[in-house]
Amino acid sequence: MARGKGRQRNRKGETPLPDEKETIICIAHKILGGSFIEVLCANGKTFKARIPGKMRRRVWIREGDVLLVAPWSEESDKADIVYKYWRDEIKKLINNGYISEEFLEEVGF
Repeated sequence: MARGKGRQRNRKGETPLPDEKETIICIAHKILGGSFIEVLCANGKTFKARIPGKMRRRVWIREGDVLLVAPWSEESDKADIVYKYWRDEIKKLINNGYISEEFLEEVGF
């Protein structure tokens, strides 16, 4: 019997970190359907994020998940989901100062 690969990780074993203005750490706020999710960012912005095809059936995203998101442009309210962080990676992000525990508690993480 064939088994799934289980939890997929980044192949290099490194946690991707946010860049300046290119990617932002957000939290999945509401599932909209049609491979779109409303995400809430730490800076207060809300994006309508799209799950790309390479992640669509491999990574399941639920409300409350911490995501790395790449906005389409400055004026647009749309973005692409780049990566889903796992629990141990979220702890590393908190320890390194990329995300605050207060923000996670505000959104009910």
